[in-house]
Amino acid sequence: MPRIEPLSPPYDPEVQASFDRIMPPGAEPLVLFRTMATSERAWGKFRAGSLLDKGPLTLRQREVLIDRTCARAGCEYEWGVHVAIFAERVGLTAEQVAATVQAGPEAACWGEEDAALVRLADALHERASLSSGEWASLRALFSEAQILEALMVCGFYRTVAYLANGLDLPLEPGAARFPG
Repeated sequence: MPRIEPLSPPYDPEVQASFDRIMPPGAEPLVLFRTMATSERAWGKFRAGSLLDKGPLTLRQREVLIDRTCARAGCEYEWGVHVAIFAERVGLTAEQVAATVQAGPEAACWGEEDAALVRLADALHERASLSSGEWASLRALFSEAQILEALMVCGFYRTVAYLANGLDLPLEPGAARFPG
C-alpha cells in the first residue's frame, strides 16, 4: 500500500471530472492521480504543472526526457507508465527503452537529437545545471523555447519521481518494468 491511501470510487464529481479529462475512457485513474487527489491543493497544483499538452517539443522528445529522468531517479512507477503508454506510439525501440535505464547518451541506438536530450537529463540529474558547452550543443539542435520546455519537463518529472518514490506507490498493472 502507498504511504497515503489513494481515493477510491465513487469519486467526488469534480475529482471524477478531472480524472475523465486526463484518463482514457473507461481506464481506472492511476494510483499517483488518486493519491494526489486526496489533497485538493496538491492535485490542482500537480495538474497545473503537467506538460503533456502540445508544446514546442514533439511527443517523442518529451518521452525521451521523461523516461530518462524517471530512470535516473529510480522511479520505475512513472517510467513504467510512460513506456507502456507512449514508447511504441513515439517509435522508441526496445533497445532505446532499455537504454533509458541501462545506457548513456553514447549508446549506438540514439540519434543526435535523442542523445542530446539524454545528455540534458543526465546533466540535470547529476548537477542540476548545464555547462556552457552543454548549452551550446543544445542550441545547435533546439530552439530556446524547446530547451526551456525540456528543462521544465525534466524538473516536473523529477518531482513526479519524488512523489511516486516517496509515497511508495505500487507499480501499475500493465506498466513496463525496468529491464533486468
